[in-house]
Amino acid sequence: MTSFLASRIGGLTLRNVMNSNKNGISSFGLRCFSTNSVNGLRNIGISAHIDSGKTTLTERILYYTGRIKEIHEVRGKDGVGAKMDSMDLEREKGITIQSAATYCKWGENHINIIDTPGHVDFTIEVERALRVLDGAVLVMCGVSGVQSQTITVDRQMRRYNVPRVVFINKLDRTGANPWNVIEQLRKKLNLNAVALQVPIGKESNLEGVIDLVAEKAMIFGEKGSAPIIEEIPSNFIEFVKEKKMELVETIANVDDELGEWMIENDFPNNMPDEKTLTAAIRRTTIARKVVPVMMGSAFKNTGVQPLLDGVIKYLPSPNEKKIIALDTSVKDKETEVELDSDPKKPFVGLAFKLEEGRFGQLTYMRVYQGTLKRGDMIKNVNLGKTIKVPRLVRMHASEMEEVSEVGPGEICAMFGVDCYSGNTFTNQNCSYTMTSMHVPEPVMSLSIQPKSKDGQANFSKALSKFQKEDPTFRVKSDQESGQIIISGMGELHLEIYVERMKREYGVETIVGKPLVAYRETIQQRGDYNFTHRKQSGGQGQYAKMIGHAEQSENGMENEFENDVIGTAIPPTFIEAIKKGFKDCIDKGPLIGHPVVGVKFVVSDGATHSVDSSELAFRIATAGAFKEAFEDGDPTILEPIMKVEISLPQEFQGTVISGVNRRKGAIVNTTTQGESLTFECEVPLNNMFGYSTELRSMTQGKGEFSMEYLKHTNVSRELYNQLIEEYKKKRTEENK
Repeated sequence: MTSFLASRIGGLTLRNVMNSNKNGISSFGLRCFSTNSVNGLRNIGISAHIDSGKTTLTERILYYTGRIKEIHEVRGKDGVGAKMDSMDLEREKGITIQSAATYCKWGENHINIIDTPGHVDFTIEVERALRVLDGAVLVMCGVSGVQSQTITVDRQMRRYNVPRVVFINKLDRTGANPWNVIEQLRKKLNLNAVALQVPIGKESNLEGVIDLVAEKAMIFGEKGSAPIIEEIPSNFIEFVKEKKMELVETIANVDDELGEWMIENDFPNNMPDEKTLTAAIRRTTIARKVVPVMMGSAFKNTGVQPLLDGVIKYLPSPNEKKIIALDTSVKDKETEVELDSDPKKPFVGLAFKLEEGRFGQLTYMRVYQGTLKRGDMIKNVNLGKTIKVPRLVRMHASEMEEVSEVGPGEICAMFGVDCYSGNTFTNQNCSYTMTSMHVPEPVMSLSIQPKSKDGQANFSKALSKFQKEDPTFRVKSDQESGQIIISGMGELHLEIYVERMKREYGVETIVGKPLVAYRETIQQRGDYNFTHRKQSGGQGQYAKMIGHAEQSENGMENEFENDVIGTAIPPTFIEAIKKGFKDCIDKGPLIGHPVVGVKFVVSDGATHSVDSSELAFRIATAGAFKEAFEDGDPTILEPIMKVEISLPQEFQGTVISGVNRRKGAIVNTTTQGESLTFECEVPLNNMFGYSTELRSMTQGKGEFSMEYLKHTNVSRELYNQLIEEYKKKRTEENK
């Protein structure tokens, strides 16, 4: 007899699947959704641009597969919110922030699903999901078509060689046109997209779809009811014939088997049967030569069941996707090894995502080879540590179900294992490591501090936890300002973490704009002839230095040169001058920022037999450097960023004026289809707030990336402003 014990752990519901034996002792067993056949398993991700209906589609899939009893909408309008958006913030904002994992059963097949965010700021969640999945559903909006994040997701799918099917959603909306979307997939993404269905009715009159492979119409009625299978309506017969021809010819162009069948069977007088065509679509989809397109409206419960059939028919099982690991058993020599989805072979798994709960770290794991059992001893290849497998769970959004073992191809999670995202685990006798995933560099930084000293401990704890969870969230302490600087993928990304700090840790924070990394330098040679003399009874201080400062030949590097002939300044004091010079360049005389690109030369000087000392020469160096710096036409340098902006052509004018307003210069423009890419050089100080501005200017369709390029002179206006601000700050500090 199976009993379910539910217990609350760290805000997550944990279900124990327990089997009572004849002695009344409970033992853990596999969950009812587990499968011993790898062929019947699918690991899929649901990805798309923001607000294309990914989470709504996943909610319908869970409902139709019997995983949930009721459908709840995104944004939590009914007070509940979608199952997969388990964070309060996700339900409030109506967006997915973290990828969520679940599983379901369709017919005799088992599907592991990861619902991923569509927002560019949370792109690492998509990256992590695609790294461990065998196939994907790319959800498109029937009205908007290909959008900026669609292009990013497409790039990620190509990077990890993930086969995909496309689901054109929201066909019930005004202006929806699936044929336009398919044309955009071909032109903008260079995908060999082909329709497997034709919609019945348009916009608000959408009733169902016609399956081109089976040549049957499916009419969708009330929520939850099975579709009614009918013959193709007479007014659609000609259009269906045309689209079926297009489908067969597209597949035959890239599949030799179907091409031979057509030659041998007098095509087009004879059309391939359902079995032959399905097999050809499957082969070409897995080989990533074709992208099958299905249609419907998740919100109106149309086309979801045929999509599930398509996932099973056309996307690969774990043993149909080639998985390569690196054998590190021989030092300094890595050899590629192909993994096999065999439960009896040595265990190999990848930790692809970490989450911190109240009771420790939750590690998401994809099993590639062998079997992972509770109590096994496994090795973390990257850290060289051996651990005992603690509790194993399968995820259903924020709920968990405990299991005793997990086979190849499965996705599970482990409690209480200390590791990093991207670590490989194997059995003790194996030294394979999986290739790492791509982690994009952060583009936005902010200064942050707790409002009160009481929150300091929780503040530090939160920062540490967030860094472990998310490789794109970085924290550093600014040596110049003493501020804590957090960096991430955009303003929304950082805003979410600030909000999570407040909700999960009770820490109110003050968020500001970080100090820009200005630098100080000279533009010409500056001479000095400086004497430091101090007499106050007893031994005094005396040091005299003559020399100059000039621009360094090594770009931004500083240099020290000793040109003293003889012993006018003894070697011990030269070392003191060198240390004094290092002190000076850490904090420049103009605005207190580091000095760069200066060569400091000592050519002569004088000492006193009693009063000269290392301290005297160190103090003299500060005065000599200041004298030379002022004589050398000093200036302030600011960081210039290389900014790449991608946008649809229709927004060209407003974006160009926005770049000009931020004192940027466009250095190159490239056009690809209907999208434009600008390469610009913009001062970092003018880039804050740009991601929000760009989204509003381009209706969310524009995106940008930026990286450091160089430091250049600030304008005279900014030069005066910075010096004035620094003087005010010093005056306030000295009060």
